[in-house]
Amino acid sequence: MPWWIILIIVLVIIVLWAISTYNSLIKLRNRVKDQWAQIDVQLKRRFDLIPNLVETVKGYTKHESGTLEAVIKARNTYVSATTPEDQMKADGELTHAISKLFALTESYPDLKANTNFQELQTELTATESKIASARQFYNDTVMTYNNKVETVPSNIIASIFKFERRAFFEVAEKERENVEVKF
Repeated sequence: MPWWIILIIVLVIIVLWAISTYNSLIKLRNRVKDQWAQIDVQLKRRFDLIPNLVETVKGYTKHESGTLEAVIKARNTYVSATTPEDQMKADGELTHAISKLFALTESYPDLKANTNFQELQTELTATESKIASARQFYNDTVMTYNNKVETVPSNIIASIFKFERRAFFEVAEKERENVEVKF
């Protein structure tokens, strides 16, 4: 077999590998975007529940305006976030503010007995569970994508076509702390 035929075969194999690697990087990048969209859907659902929750709590806790303002501020921060990284940070602040709000309600038995509040709390708890699951799927997908972007030999194609690492959805330090409520 002449050397030029061997060279053509090797080149064809390299080109097919490059195309296959590029396509798998595209699929993984799109999967990361899809998983972020799934988180975003649940965050928006939580976002929509918050005004009703705040209004319900407001009627019972007139002198606890600081906690309610923190929830509203965190919600507004999420609205103004434009990148997934900013949204992740805002989500951490919102989660922390909501946990303070729920801790605060322990001191108001009438509020805890309110049917509307109980329904909102149940919906919000279910939504938080869905957010946690969506975060896990997102992080798993990001890990697979990042591995493909960073490992040899696919990192060659990734660097040529400027595929970049994606950030994991991590828990903010605030969320790791115990919620402290002072009266």
